[in-house]
Amino acid sequence: MYDDCRQRVWAYAAARAGRQIADEVVSETFAVAWRRIADVPDPPLPWLLGVARNVLRDGYRAEARREACTAELARWAPRPSGDIAEDVAERLAVVRAMAAIPEADREILILVAWQGLSPREAARVVGCSPAALRVRLHRARKRLLRAADAGAEPAAGPAAGQAAADAGGRPVRPQMGIVSEERA
Repeated sequence: MYDDCRQRVWAYAAARAGRQIADEVVSETFAVAWRRIADVPDPPLPWLLGVARNVLRDGYRAEARREACTAELARWAPRPSGDIAEDVAERLAVVRAMAAIPEADREILILVAWQGLSPREAARVVGCSPAALRVRLHRARKRLLRAADAGAEPAAGPAAGQAAADAGGRPVRPQMGIVSEERA
């Protein structure tokens, strides 16, 4: 059956999809034929061409699904516009600076900047008045900037973030929204 029909199935597939895909279609067509050998009628060519047609159709559908998935993913996660290495270095600087400030400051910054809470909502979480939280947030932002400017050594205790305030070095300013005063 293979020797008698292979060339004609290949010609059909090449005419419909091109020479590059024809070999794959022939392979898949005869794999289906061997799995369903009891279903193959006596003149096998029409049945084999029907299977080849279905294989081609499944390939087109799979390609359409891949393209749709790729397009959907592109809408969800746009391509980065800048250098990825700069983004990684920037995030690393923020993580180091966050590690250098006291835990209470980290908590406030995370609630407001990363979790998107308003100062009133963050005050409820922390258990203080909104006015007190705004003051604490302002101080936490200042400490974070100092830690980022200092190169940020990890905090050893609750006041370690303040110890790095006057350290020299190249300033590294995080761009992740933590330091802005617009929400306060």
